Amino acid sequence: MSGKVYITDYIVNPNIERKIFGKNFSLKKNKEIEVLLVWNQIIDNKYLKQFPNLKGIVRYGVGIDKINKNDIQKRNLIVCNTPDYASDEVSDTALAYLLMITRGVSKYNYDSRKNFSQWKFNTTIKQIKRSSKTVVGVIGAGRIGSKFIKKSILCGFETIYFDPYLKKKCSHGKRCNNLNNLLAKSDVISVHTPLTKKTKNMIDASFLKKMKKGSSIINTARGKIIKNLDLLYKKLKSNSLFTVALDVLPYEPPIKDNFIKEWLHNRKLASRIIINPHVSYYSVQSYEECRIKASKNAKKILMGKKPNNIVYDYRK
Repeated sequence: MSGKVYITDYIVNPNIERKIFGKNFSLKKNKEIEVLLVWNQIIDNKYLKQFPNLKGIVRYGVGIDKINKNDIQKRNLIVCNTPDYASDEVSDTALAYLLMITRGVSKYNYDSRKNFSQWKFNTTIKQIKRSSKTVVGVIGAGRIGSKFIKKSILCGFETIYFDPYLKKKCSHGKRCNNLNNLLAKSDVISVHTPLTKKTKNMIDASFLKKMKKGSSIINTARGKIIKNLDLLYKKLKSNSLFTVALDVLPYEPPIKDNFIKEWLHNRKLASRIIINPHVSYYSVQSYEECRIKASKNAKKILMGKKPNNIVYDYRK
């Protein structure tokens, strides 16, 4: 094993990677680099030119939308991702959003500040119901979605799900074979799908129109599943949507459109907007696990062994 590994971005203290790669770890870009460990770096032809002897790329995490498939193919590279390290963390975050929405936590937190001197509260919010009277609709019942379904049921919510690619029924929850029916029935929609050609821009005007009036959306999956945030802003303003809770955005860092300005400047609709900076995956344990799994996979490429979780393989 003579080649070296280089981390493209984000990792400040590469202590884990140093331990795994030893002398095969490099802090500098050079001709010896054969594998890249990637967090958020855009990988295209311009970036790849810096590594003439590159063999493969391993992504910290699941999404590969910042890796240019055509440029990878031209260079005959293998690309792997790192799933299965934060299913509990992401499903827990979605559950936290669900409880915040259905118990009005964000709404009352905002209203308490605005009405501090009077200390009054609104008892006419129809969306705040007992969990047993609340229907949660889950789109995508894979690793994360299935865990969220189970947790939602344990909290007492009536939980239904839609996943046309799932061969077997989940052991929990009620399967809905029609997305439109799920949208019409659900008080809260939680999205857990990967970003594909079919799911990109899935949440558009037509999707929102089919949702139950006064319902809410949770997205801890991929930002570009939402076509644009202005659609959500308009639906919140007309009260067609009650609350929007997002861990991911179509553009990160966000563009200051009407939706973001409303939240950023703490305006009226901010009580019904919850945004986190793409951190639902994070815990001390998941962060470490992700780095270890990605590094061990990168080491397999260096050693000429077959890696795990291959997304693209254009090696000759």
